[in-house]
Amino acid sequence: MSQGIFINHTNHPSDGWEEEQVQAAEAYGKVVDLPFPSVSPELNREDVHALAEKFLARILDRNPAAVLCQGEFSYTYAMVNLLKMHHITALAASSERIVENVKGTDGVEKKVSVFRFVRFREY
Repeated sequence: MSQGIFINHTNHPSDGWEEEQVQAAEAYGKVVDLPFPSVSPELNREDVHALAEKFLARILDRNPAAVLCQGEFSYTYAMVNLLKMHHITALAASSERIVENVKGTDGVEKKVSVFRFVRFREY
């Protein structure tokens, strides 16, 4: 395993990941969760960028080999651009969506989606 750091900057804590995703992340280094911030819809572009810069400072302090960044789109875009400016690998998780129709005890059919991790993809 690498001696680096893999930062999980999403709303999905790594302790809930499938084993395949953990192993793929650990190829970059030790997995560290840095929860994705709440991004108010009231923020303008400059505010979102300032929020990304605030979290970037926390990321840079850890000197990561890679950062998984997924969440609110405009923040993700700002963060990925900042990470790339600092020559840090920015990743998205690629998953297969599996949909099943499940009939409940009440007889009502519901669609249930399960996401199976496939790989990390670089931005």
